[in-house]
Amino acid sequence: MNVSATDGAVASLCRRDPVLAALVERHGPAPVRRPVHGGRRFAELARTVVYQQLAGRAAAAIHGRLEVALGGEVTPAAVLAAPPELLASCGLSRAKAASLRDLAEKVDSGQVSLARIGRLSDEEVVAHLCQVRGVGPWTADMFLMGALGRTDVWPVGDYGVRAGFARAWGLSDIPGPRELMELGEPFRPHRSLVAWYCWRVLDDRSAAS
Repeated sequence: MNVSATDGAVASLCRRDPVLAALVERHGPAPVRRPVHGGRRFAELARTVVYQQLAGRAAAAIHGRLEVALGGEVTPAAVLAAPPELLASCGLSRAKAASLRDLAEKVDSGQVSLARIGRLSDEEVVAHLCQVRGVGPWTADMFLMGALGRTDVWPVGDYGVRAGFARAWGLSDIPGPRELMELGEPFRPHRSLVAWYCWRVLDDRSAAS
């Protein structure tokens, strides 16, 4: 999505919902998401695996150590050549190290094709990536939004999106994934933007605490 398209999508959302209009006024325009080149998609997906269920700073530290340990670039060849103790020294759990290795093996063999994955629908991308050990819908959703720049991803499995939505829209309880799926329907086909603003709501709360 280019700048003008993003601006148009934000304007459309603001006309539909006053809460979102207030969020846009407070946080400004959402960043323009452009698809990552095919050659960088493995690194992006590996980064998302590292970030699973971790706080941002901790995940960034582990990912930084991983990049250094692999010679500055996270590639299938580098992951496959790395001994288990090297991955462990970066702070990766056994499960995440196994997930990265399985991802590298499947990309190397062609079972998972990241170069051509942009041709698939959102649902097909999720199914394709979930072949990899330790990769589930949350990881696939983050890849769709970040690496592929898809505009209508609604990551209901992300606690931050659910909590941010509850806070912004004044809900008494944080909605579960199924409830949030229904709450997101009015925002099609721009739900990726709404998710971004939900995260900004939590950023506000963290800064205030």
